[in-house]
Amino acid sequence: MKTEPKDQHKAKAFDSYIKKILKYGARDYYNHMKKRGEREVSLSGLTGAELSALAVTDKYFADEYAFDVLSMQIRVSDYELGEALSALPEERRDIVLLSYFLDMTDREIAEHLKMARSTVAYRRASVLKELKKALEENDE
Repeated sequence: MKTEPKDQHKAKAFDSYIKKILKYGARDYYNHMKKRGEREVSLSGLTGAELSALAVTDKYFADEYAFDVLSMQIRVSDYELGEALSALPEERRDIVLLSYFLDMTDREIAEHLKMARSTVAYRRASVLKELKKALEENDE
């Protein structure tokens, strides 16, 4: 079975078309990879500081201190602060936690703990001094 000249022309045109597609496709891929190589940096080429800036640390299993105050649980993730707070008497610790972690006013704290507002203000100020002293001793 012989092919007609008309069919040969179509076959050659199709062959030429496919070769052009492959040629330009390969060129586009090469250019894309070249641009990508200019923009990307190998991880082995990064400094330690740059690598640590890219890192993410999960804190799911980090040491946390949990304090129960007024049927609520307040979590403190800072180790030194948690240690200092756990060393305080419960009533004084509750005043600080309610004030700074739950943003309660002295009046609201006094109502919940059934004491005078001035007593709450005085104890909060004295506890803050104690905490400051304890944290400064830990830093040394």
